[in-house]
Amino acid sequence: MDLNRCEAYAQCAFQAPDVFAMHGEEALMYEPCPGDERREQVMRAAASCPVQAILVEWPGGPAVPEGAATGARG
Repeated sequence: MDLNRCEAYAQCAFQAPDVFAMHGEEALMYEPCPGDERREQVMRAAASCPVQAILVEWPGGPAVPEGAATGARG
């Protein structure tokens, strides 16, 4: 998660509320190591980020930038 890039659109919090949550109007809180059971939610959250602030890394796998994982563009 690139908190410098994040602009608090909160799309990630809608897609993966168990992983991302807004604290106030501009502060994002997130679980840095969600379990495999949250993988689909996290991938949807990354795809929904309009500023591509979410970088997805799973153990044993490469880092996956938002657009590369789903073909979506922010």
